[in-house]
Amino acid sequence: MGAAVAKAAHPTRQFIRPQLLRAAIASSLGSTLVWYDVFLYGIAASLVLGDRFFPSTSPFVSTVTALATYLVGFAARPLGAVLFGHLGDRIGRRATLIATLWLMGVATVLVGLVPTYAQIGIVGGILLTLLRIVQGAAAGGQWAGSVLLSVEWADRRWRGLAGSLTQLAMPAGLLLALGGVQLSAHFLSTSSYWGWRLPFLLGGVLVVAGLYVRIGTSETPVFTRLLDAANIEWAPVARTIARQWPEVALSALARVGQEAPFYLFTVFVVTYATNALKFQQSDVLKFVMIAAAVSVATTAFWGFESDRLGRRRLYLLGAAAMLAWSFLYWSLLDQRVPVLVFGAIVLALPIHDMQHGPQAALIAENFTARLRYSGASLGYNLAALIAGGPALVVPMALLNAFHRSLPIAIYSAGCAAISLGAAALLRDRSGRDLSQ
Repeated sequence: MGAAVAKAAHPTRQFIRPQLLRAAIASSLGSTLVWYDVFLYGIAASLVLGDRFFPSTSPFVSTVTALATYLVGFAARPLGAVLFGHLGDRIGRRATLIATLWLMGVATVLVGLVPTYAQIGIVGGILLTLLRIVQGAAAGGQWAGSVLLSVEWADRRWRGLAGSLTQLAMPAGLLLALGGVQLSAHFLSTSSYWGWRLPFLLGGVLVVAGLYVRIGTSETPVFTRLLDAANIEWAPVARTIARQWPEVALSALARVGQEAPFYLFTVFVVTYATNALKFQQSDVLKFVMIAAAVSVATTAFWGFESDRLGRRRLYLLGAAAMLAWSFLYWSLLDQRVPVLVFGAIVLALPIHDMQHGPQAALIAENFTARLRYSGASLGYNLAALIAGGPALVVPMALLNAFHRSLPIAIYSAGCAAISLGAAALLRDRSGRDLSQ
């Protein structure tokens, strides 16, 4: 074993500190860029892609078809979890993360270059769908690697905080995507050829910065020890399903009450407040941007608190709070009072973050070292399939059927109840030795 490998396998405190800082920056920045790409596509699908790639006599049909390509990405995430989970447990966290970020960046830039229906017909829509599948697979593979890159470098006393730095990338990515769209609309009309494409092309430039940081990060000491001991699993995904399927299932179900409400609070609320409550869309988007900015801080705060209170205990408190908040949230919105609507939107994400902040460490700690990338990827991304995708269509169907918000509140509360039950069954391994 070479000196560099030996140093990474048994790092000194002087070696750990700069590597932990670099790993935390790489995890947070890289994940932020991935979420920027994901949310940017969703915003574009709801605003501009329908007319340009799926023209129809009905604007509704065009928009729904464009949104369907967005949902395809959720279906592709478990595929990415399987592929990159295998690689992450076979060749390492760092190399796999670099691959996922590179793949996401290339796909995002190409989305900004795809010719429209007017130029190449339905082929444009097909290319868009294929690129969305690539985006979904890359997003499905990168989360666990980002989490492990920071969590496996961190001291066990601060593991919750370290994991939350990956988690805060989601609201940060949303904030960047909303800001990018608004800046693009300000400087270039979204009806122009390059107006809606510019944020996608900018995403490629940002990814280069993310790649630079990730390439300079060392492999985690946990995986390096596995290599040193020749303890690499040959078929990690199959082994995970065979040996740790309860943890995979419980991790996925524990996320349902966080994943679904997030899309209700950040995506569906824009449609609901604009169409049902008659607010200006620009005002609602500003409210969501403020909420996302607050969430960046509260995600890290709750991650820090999980190191003090214990991961599962805080997660259970968060799920219980979400269950109650599900009803209060929609009641506040339905008052149609601007200050109450603003308060509901801004408070929703900090309550959501009680689960979101400690989630990374909670999931990572429940899997053995040589199966951790596969197990965390599968658990996390199965929730995206069963909760994230439906959260974009179920509330719309409920609103269309009942013309009131109560069924949506019940749906959200039901998701929180699922998380509450699943988290209660997960073992609390806060502070465990992750090399075991």
